[in-house]
Amino acid sequence: MKKIRCVVVTNVPAPYRVPVWDRLADLEQIELHVVYCAPAHIDPTLKGFSQKYGVHFLKGKYKDYEAGFMHMDFSVVKLLSSLKPDVVVTTGFIPTYLYAFGWAVLKGVPHVAMTDGTPEAERPLTIVHRLVRKVVFSLSKSFVGACWLSRDLFMAYGVPRDRIHLSPLCDNNELFASGVASTSYDFVFCGQFVERKNPLFAIRVADGVARRLGRTVSIRFLGKGPMEDEIRQEALLTEGRVDLSFAGYLLQKDMPAEYAASRVFLFPTRMDCWGVVINEACAAGVPCVVSPHTGVANELVVEGENGHVCELDLAMWVERSVRLLTDEALWQRFSSASREKVKGYSFEVAAQGIRDAAVQATAGKKIVLGMVN
Repeated sequence: MKKIRCVVVTNVPAPYRVPVWDRLADLEQIELHVVYCAPAHIDPTLKGFSQKYGVHFLKGKYKDYEAGFMHMDFSVVKLLSSLKPDVVVTTGFIPTYLYAFGWAVLKGVPHVAMTDGTPEAERPLTIVHRLVRKVVFSLSKSFVGACWLSRDLFMAYGVPRDRIHLSPLCDNNELFASGVASTSYDFVFCGQFVERKNPLFAIRVADGVARRLGRTVSIRFLGKGPMEDEIRQEALLTEGRVDLSFAGYLLQKDMPAEYAASRVFLFPTRMDCWGVVINEACAAGVPCVVSPHTGVANELVVEGENGHVCELDLAMWVERSVRLLTDEALWQRFSSASREKVKGYSFEVAAQGIRDAAVQATAGKKIVLGMVN
């Protein structure tokens, strides 16, 4: 059986997606090509090149924002014409992706729409943004979502449930489970130091817990961002109660030790489509307290099962955190449940979802010399 030549057009090599492309390329039915808009910036050491599949970098203008990016390069059309794909997968709605989508429609090549968006994340979108999605979805053959909420988003646009496939956002579970336990911090916060991530709230939770327990509480901040000075100022208000330290921006290989040294992960985000850092914490066996404004809420982190899902009410976060720091049996139960639950979020599962979508999109088509007829 001839392989399906699948071309994925995506943003940059990312540590939580490059291994998925590797697994996808290993599947017998797929001949993979990945088209990147730009070189890696999440982890600059990750070049993205592979001996297993074709890798192509566009040029054009790339602009990274706090909650997304923009890229525009019409040369993707010429590249697709040369690659002659049987199916095209795009991972969003920036101009470059829309050029690729338009090429697929005009050439009669099946298109797969892939997103990590959720109904809540897309609520602020304009009429124009929604119209673009309606057009893309109406002309796509199958769909790939990063979580259950992505499935709900597709269905809100009228996409049949049986055309939707899951490719969960995931990370290297084995790597993050490898840290040697050495409790040094009560709490850990990991992410960009930006308003949306709500880092000041995490400090206030630590302060509230310190007051309740009558001792100094430690919190470790992993990452960087424009709010670092504000975070330091907030920490000064808790001097003597909260011991705050910074690890800075870390490469993935250096993070397992930080998780292993922490008791509770705080994720008080105001908006995240998912939150891969929670995969990392779960793999490390660190119980999490998360806001409901993230895709992991009630999917990877389930209230009372392996963590807590709380509205951004300070008293509630303090109460839940105190319990996790003082009830060893509860902490152990959540820790074990988190390790077990995250096993279902693997690179292999993510690759299988994309493969299934590609197969479904090309079903009934005769594939000849890499083109769909």
